[in-house]
Amino acid sequence: MRRYLRVVVLCLACGFCSLLYAFSQLAVSLEEGAGGGGGKPQAAVASWLAGGGRGAVRGTGGAGPAAHPGGSGRCKDFSLCYWNPYWMLPSDVCGMNCFWEAAFRYSLKIQPVEKMHLAVVACGERLEETMTMLKSAIIFSMKPLQFHIFAEDQLHHSFKDRLDSWSFLQTFNYTLYPITFPTENAAEWKKLFKPCASQRLFLPLILKEVDSLLYVDTDILFLRPVDDIWSLLKKFNSTQIAAMAPEHEEPRIGWYNRFARHPYYGKTGVNSGVMLMNMTRMRRKYFKNDMTTVRLQWGDILMPLLKKYKLNITWGDQDLLNIVFFHNPESLFVFPCQWNYRPDHCIYGSNCQEAEEEGIFILHGNRGVYHDDKQPAFRAVYEALRSCSFEDDNIRSLLKPLELELQKTVHTYCGKIYKIFIKQLAKSVRDRYATSPKEK
Repeated sequence: MRRYLRVVVLCLACGFCSLLYAFSQLAVSLEEGAGGGGGKPQAAVASWLAGGGRGAVRGTGGAGPAAHPGGSGRCKDFSLCYWNPYWMLPSDVCGMNCFWEAAFRYSLKIQPVEKMHLAVVACGERLEETMTMLKSAIIFSMKPLQFHIFAEDQLHHSFKDRLDSWSFLQTFNYTLYPITFPTENAAEWKKLFKPCASQRLFLPLILKEVDSLLYVDTDILFLRPVDDIWSLLKKFNSTQIAAMAPEHEEPRIGWYNRFARHPYYGKTGVNSGVMLMNMTRMRRKYFKNDMTTVRLQWGDILMPLLKKYKLNITWGDQDLLNIVFFHNPESLFVFPCQWNYRPDHCIYGSNCQEAEEEGIFILHGNRGVYHDDKQPAFRAVYEALRSCSFEDDNIRSLLKPLELELQKTVHTYCGKIYKIFIKQLAKSVRDRYATSPKEK
């Protein structure tokens, strides 16, 4: 009886090994039949993890990981089959364990990691300010970031050098774009308000493959993960296409309600320094307007608006956005002032209640306050993050020196409430860097 059991077990073992061999041969044949080429789009999904090329120009993707030196290039030190469809591997990846990895992935139904798209427009002397903003985004964010950087041509080389030096982080990719406006009226758009500022109006038309985007000014600092403001996209109702914060909380010091000579959103207007967009919806929507009874799409409404109101607008593209959402209020999601905290929220006394309760989420140093002594509390936060490195210990240790610097600013209205500048920052550092590198 035992002899028969041994024979049965041996037969089962042989059959199992034969099955594995058959599957491995099937994998090879399928791979060869698919061309065996290395540039499969599936492999690009995890390229930010594999440490591939970081930068790109004018929308071109970064180069993928280099082939293993010598031989045919297969059998790298890592395997990407976990990220690829069943049995479909790049040519330069070893497939020894793909049967188990693919089966494991299939069983867990793991999806590719979502990237958060962040855009900024930099002209003139804005390189250092922009780099500090990007650093603050990287430090606390958890999902990978895709930066879309629109800059004057003379800044491209500097951006590339600085960003490539951060490539060891493997948590972001970037693309550099030139400043471009519609050919017919390029000069008029460029001189509107500050140089290049109106570029943001054309992002839905330029980044046609991007579904959602967070636009920020160069003078933004993230004191909370980008993931958190990105999650507000899920709170949009079916009609909302974008999100911004009010221009003012206190109407008595509001600019739009006292001085504007054009329509504006709500009671005090909205500020466009932090703008979250569902660009797919923006491209599809037909907007109500006061120029024609016919609703116009985004690409058709901008120039007529400029022609009608160019003698009445002061803040350029932000005013045009206020006019659009005045006529289409159902399309705007308004988030609290702590997501776009500016000197106006404390320069005459504190008027952002949400920031008082939970701290500042995003700091907006407009009016050049990072670079002068008019609002030292804003400058202290900027200098702390500008000089901070990406080392965990350095990030954990920035809070105490920053608090000491903020305590020196109590002679100003903003300095009197300095604790709101570090309340959320301290939480972000604790949540992201509480554990030592060995424990991560």
